[in-house]
Amino acid sequence: MMRRLGPGKLVIASHNRGKIPEIAELLGPHGIEAVSAIDLDLPEPEEIGTTFVDNAMLKARAAADLSGLPAIADDSGICVDALSGRPGIYSARWAERTIDLPPDAAPGEAKVERDFRFAMQRVHDEVLAQGPEASRDAHFICALAVCWPEDGQCEVFEGRVDGLLVWPPRGDRGFGYDPMFQPIGYDQTFGEMEPGAKHAMSHRADAFRKLVAALIDTPSLP
Repeated sequence: MMRRLGPGKLVIASHNRGKIPEIAELLGPHGIEAVSAIDLDLPEPEEIGTTFVDNAMLKARAAADLSGLPAIADDSGICVDALSGRPGIYSARWAERTIDLPPDAAPGEAKVERDFRFAMQRVHDEVLAQGPEASRDAHFICALAVCWPEDGQCEVFEGRVDGLLVWPPRGDRGFGYDPMFQPIGYDQTFGEMEPGAKHAMSHRADAFRKLVAALIDTPSLP
């Protein structure tokens, strides 16, 4: 039996400053006070799962255990048909690149940062390498996991949105791969859309609608 999620504090188990406000905005209308893993200074667990669901559960369970509060975690990524579904669960890791440090840095020392302009270029280059007829079809997947601290119970919901890759990227809204993804039926990329328009139809919104239907009591109409 699924446990209900009532008003009160809920940890957003993410260190991604792009995802946190999107999830908080989805939670707000339901009387849920969102605090992030960053706010609570929680460590970021290593994502060792092999699926979006695995990683979402791993992050939510870790945050619930450490905070003593229910926690929600998102694991999401872009899956490109021409690349056999890559980068998929490695979407964030495709954005990692090593930054050169000053000459006086300790031997072997290096700094890794996430640069999604670099990641989008990598996706584009790898699709081009498949040949001129390579498909531009892609989709975003989101797995949302909610875990409780008392007994480790977790519930997971998945969402998806289909679209096409565009080049060059368009728009400076959103985050991650949003500027190169144009959802089917729309003439704007996620990077060009007003936040409200994206939140109404994104993969995260799709997963969240399923979460609300299953876990959150909504007032009935008179």
